[in-house]
Formats: sequence, C-alpha cells, structure tokens
Amino acid sequence: MTEAEAEALERDLERIAEQERRLRFARFDAAAAWELGRRIRELAEAKGAEALVADVEAGGLQLFRCVLGEATPDNAEWVRRKRNTVLRFRRSSYGVGLSLWVLGTTLEAKAGLPPADYAAHGGGFPLLLEGTGCVGAVVVSGLPQREDHALVVEALAGTLGLPPAGLALG
Repeated sequence: MTEAEAEALERDLERIAEQERRLRFARFDAAAAWELGRRIRELAEAKGAEALVADVEAGGLQLFRCVLGEATPDNAEWVRRKRNTVLRFRRSSYGVGLSLWVLGTTLEAKAGLPPADYAAHGGGFPLLLEGTGCVGAVVVSGLPQREDHALVVEALAGTLGLPPAGLALG
C-alpha cells in the first residue's frame, strides 16, 4: 500500500467513526424505519441503481424491505451477512471491514466468524439510539461496497435532518 492509500484509508476510518457518533436517533420506530427505507429507495433510484436490496431491522423485526431492478437472492444473502456483522460489532460493516484490512486479517481469523454468516463489506450501518446504543441495522446490497455505505449514510443523514455532504467519505 502506498503512503497516499494508507492516508486515504485512515481518513475513511476517521470519517466512519464520526458517522457512527453523529448518526443517532432520539427515537426509532416503524415510522422512522419507513422514512429511512423510503429515502434509500429514492436515492438508489436517483443514482440509477440497477439492482438493490434494502432492509431496515430493529428489535428483531424487519420493518422495511425493498428490492429494486435486477436484484437477486445473492443480494438478499449479502444483506443478511452484513446485518449479522453490524449487530455483532455494533459498527458499520464497512468500518469493520476496513479495520480488519488494516490489521491484515478477516472476521473468520480474528473472531472465528464464518464467512457464510458474516460479511465485513460496506452497506450495513447500526441504528443507534441516543442513550441506548444499537437497536438494529439498516443494510443495502447491490452497489460496490463503498457506494452501498455512502447510500446508507446519505439516507440516514437525510432522515435525521443532517447535511449529507458533511458526513460523506472523502
């Protein structure tokens, strides 16, 4: 890895930590899940996503799911695996993946987690409740992993009334 690539990776990890600090709900319910899911769908359509599965789960309940375009069962499987990672680590799946990459390891090697059930790839983000912590996950699959992550962050920021540009990866 070049010095420039290492610096870019460090900036991404810092920005993801900031996203995880700032993207928090005062309360989260089915209406908030619907609004978040609707935003994801609208943003994905505006970006011309050809295939996407979006899922919002809280308290063990699937509160929103949509499928766009040419999505396949593989996209739904990626959603499941990314959600497992988010719920296990209470962090974004992209943040987990980049952190592991820096360490030169995998979820399986570091935590004994099987790749069939966990994916440390972008697109999953914890639903964080102020004063409580992680109550669920929002996950998308269908775009390249960095774009999956960016789509979720943009939708979360919009739902929370925060300027998306201030939270975007560089």
